[in-house]
Amino acid sequence: MAVAYEGMSFMPGANRFAPSRKQDRNFFLLIVALIWFGILMGFVPELIHHYHSDEAPYTWVMPYHGAAFVGWLTLFTVQVLLARAGAMRVHRTLGLIAVGLVPAMVVLGTMAAFISERRDLGTPAGDPAFMSLMLGDMVAFAGIASAGLLMRGTPTAHKRLMLLSTIMLADAGFGRWWQPPLHRMLGDGAWQFWVENYLGPILLILALGAYDFATRGRLHPAYVWGAAWLFGIELVASFLYVSPWWTNVATGLITTYG
Repeated sequence: MAVAYEGMSFMPGANRFAPSRKQDRNFFLLIVALIWFGILMGFVPELIHHYHSDEAPYTWVMPYHGAAFVGWLTLFTVQVLLARAGAMRVHRTLGLIAVGLVPAMVVLGTMAAFISERRDLGTPAGDPAFMSLMLGDMVAFAGIASAGLLMRGTPTAHKRLMLLSTIMLADAGFGRWWQPPLHRMLGDGAWQFWVENYLGPILLILALGAYDFATRGRLHPAYVWGAAWLFGIELVASFLYVSPWWTNVATGLITTYG
């Protein structure tokens, strides 16, 4: 009978999932660096262009949404560095900030989605169906980050779930960077939308699994369930985006709550 709980392999009689490997210190830091790289490559050119253009100013909620987003990335980076240095007492203390930051990010992210789409509704910039991705991101992040916080007593699960939650947030940066050329190459469709908008997180999620398999010979159950959760929501969001009925539903939601 297969075993499916923290720290164990899926096969009976196998060794426990190794809590750490000497390569972990560099691998997790590398993933964090790649997340930052994707975010900066996606957002910095857009912010520079917006500053020097005559486009309408950002909606009032966007600075707060952006501050919470950057705050999460900064906190996560500091937490990785603290764990790398062995400063676990400080790591656990700072981790309490995440307990309040997760719901704040979900609320601000949802508000930003509705308010920005309400402003653009009926204009060439409007895309009501894109609410599937924005709301999906909030559901995916809330679920995986909450699971990570609840499992902070089991470090092997905790650090993988928290990394997966942060990877999920990176789609906004990678999508701004990669989506236009990928769309010209792949075109329209649900599967195309999935690749065009989620390629960055897809590659980072697969890299985490490949790393664990290379260093432990197995996948951690928390990773398996977390990756399934993220990929599932990404695919649902992608198929909703191309569904005509969803556009009507999203338009109604934006009109009502935007």
